[in-house]
Amino acid sequence: MRENGPVTSATRKPAPSASPEPPRPRPRLIATDLDGTLLRDDKSVSPRTVAALAAAEEAGIEVFFVTGRPARWMDVVSDHVHGHGLAICGNGAAVVDLHGGPGTHRFVKVRELARENALDAVRLLRDAAPGTVYAVEQTYGFNQEPDYPKLHMEIPDVLAPAEQLLGPDGPGADEPVLKILAFHPTLDPDAFLTLARLAIGDRAGVTRSSPSALLEISGPGVSKASTLALCCAERGISHEEVVAFGDMPNDVEMLTWAGRSYAMGNAHPDVIAAASGRTVANNEDGVAVVVEQLLAEALEA
Repeated sequence: MRENGPVTSATRKPAPSASPEPPRPRPRLIATDLDGTLLRDDKSVSPRTVAALAAAEEAGIEVFFVTGRPARWMDVVSDHVHGHGLAICGNGAAVVDLHGGPGTHRFVKVRELARENALDAVRLLRDAAPGTVYAVEQTYGFNQEPDYPKLHMEIPDVLAPAEQLLGPDGPGADEPVLKILAFHPTLDPDAFLTLARLAIGDRAGVTRSSPSALLEISGPGVSKASTLALCCAERGISHEEVVAFGDMPNDVEMLTWAGRSYAMGNAHPDVIAAASGRTVANNEDGVAVVVEQLLAEALEA
């Protein structure tokens, strides 16, 4: 299933109120980023976190992994998907069924980046930031320009200029493009993100999750928040019933949309500003700390 239609209310801003807040709805879904959030720095899931997620599922709370990772990098959590086994990958570009294990993931929903938009983004960003180099992430393939650095633990399928990779006769021409990656060797990461958003405008969505000047460019309106909103709507779950966790700019929209959200102790300043709460760092099991508290509150209610 491919779709790029607009999603309303992907970003929620709470209205000011002088009266006490009403009781919060019982959480029905936990949405958590992976790198820098659920995963420790060594990319492991701690026993405490495994136990907390299993307890949440047992209590009837769905757990969604919502990540910038492609589906083929989801083996780090494949043993912990429990019930439904769905994950949102590529910053919202795909919903993936992880039940089959590495190499057999099934794409449930794909929100692709149109090649015309991708080519426009490449051209506009090349003009605004000379020296930018690109890679192209597809549902199954990964291709890059010759000068794109070895940032990923994989060998690209094809080395060629981005214009060729994204052309109508390029590699994997019949395969959806999930996002393009743009790297600059010298720019400050946050400055590069601001520049790219101004240059590309509404032709694509631009975010980042890396500590380096590496941007992730998706289809217009595609984000973790908008795809999570779609998945929740299909389940009859409101944003007030969602608890979200994140640490980097690609999590901001999701944290703003969710009824309750937590910035990790190691989070980017923009994430701290967007979240309604904070927890300890990923290496201190910050997600588990909050989930345990939520489950204890539910027992007391």
